[in-house]
Amino acid sequence: MAWLVLIVSGVLETVWAAALDATRGFTRLWPSLVFVVALAGSMGGLAYSMRTIPLGTGYAVWVGIGAVGTAVYGMVVLGEPATAARLACLILIVAGVVGLKVLH
Repeated sequence: MAWLVLIVSGVLETVWAAALDATRGFTRLWPSLVFVVALAGSMGGLAYSMRTIPLGTGYAVWVGIGAVGTAVYGMVVLGEPATAARLACLILIVAGVVGLKVLH
């Protein structure tokens, strides 16, 4: 169960990062509310997960999911460049996250 919560928390990290961009410096109400709720859920899930998952593994997986998710969101939704080098780097992050889970 802790791993599922950790994965959802990583996805929520992507949500709050995207919402943070959309707040325009916290001048827009709804994106700001989404940011606060997603941030609280993400941190709460990370804390819950780390009851049974070691700190280094849990935090690295959480950050990896959030980083990859946010980068993909930027490429797909915001039109950021999806170069071969960027995609290769994202694949390396995913490989590292999977490796941490497998070797846990």
